[in-house]
Amino acid sequence: MSRRSELDELVARHGTRAAADWYLRERGRTLAEVVERHDALQAALTAVGAAVPADWRRGAVDRSDLPRFLFGPEDVVVAVGQDGLVANVAKYLAGQPVIGVDPEPGRNAGVLVRHRAAALAALLPAVAAGAAPTRARTMVRAALDDGQELVGLNEVYVGHASHQSARYLLSVGEPGRIRRERHSSSGVVVGSGTGATGWCASIARDRPGAPRPPAPEEAALCWFVREAWPSPVTGVALTTGRLDGDERLELVAESDGLVVFADGLEADRLTLDWGQRLTVSVASRRLNLVEP
Repeated sequence: MSRRSELDELVARHGTRAAADWYLRERGRTLAEVVERHDALQAALTAVGAAVPADWRRGAVDRSDLPRFLFGPEDVVVAVGQDGLVANVAKYLAGQPVIGVDPEPGRNAGVLVRHRAAALAALLPAVAAGAAPTRARTMVRAALDDGQELVGLNEVYVGHASHQSARYLLSVGEPGRIRRERHSSSGVVVGSGTGATGWCASIARDRPGAPRPPAPEEAALCWFVREAWPSPVTGVALTTGRLDGDERLELVAESDGLVVFADGLEADRLTLDWGQRLTVSVASRRLNLVEP
């Protein structure tokens, strides 16, 4: 699986490569960089395709089609692109091994795309035989009181769909040790150990007393309230922490129009209206990431 390159997006917007080139040149930019990145992605996709054994069933999936694609239990998933692409596909899997391939070594962080396309010919048979090293990374689960749920590898976001202030009652802890506070904020981010190096890391950098981030395989989460606003009825004391063991974070909506999505896929989301309850915890499902 992969996603459209920047060149693909520019051509889709402007109609032709020449029109995209003119658009950039008028702004003092050049098409050369995006062409180079596009070519690197295409070369990696070609190498990965050539590495798949001829007798294997195969399919190509674009990131935008993930919510409509059905993965089989025997599938081996190869994600070619940035680290975020592995997080995007993780929520749609149920234990299938994932190989992250970096088409531009040195440009991406390489936290989740840890392989080169040239290594796939030897790696794929080993993965299929269960002989390749893997790491089970913790994921986040968000469940509504009507039975709907979603999971994410990096983080789950809860907030207003149009980025207005979200109002809710937040509860955190485990039975017998529950803490509660009413909030008006820019939303809540709950992340795993993998996500602790991404969005959660940028929030924690400006947050005195931020909790210790969990390790990627640790059954624990970190959570942050964004821009909590103090008022006579809303507080700012309960805005960060960890969820360990059986601890849960619960939000009861006190405004309409709240949304819940994971790993930046806003189109694939839950909606949370007045009075509904959302529970966020460690997911029973994990990402089975193939290690180098």
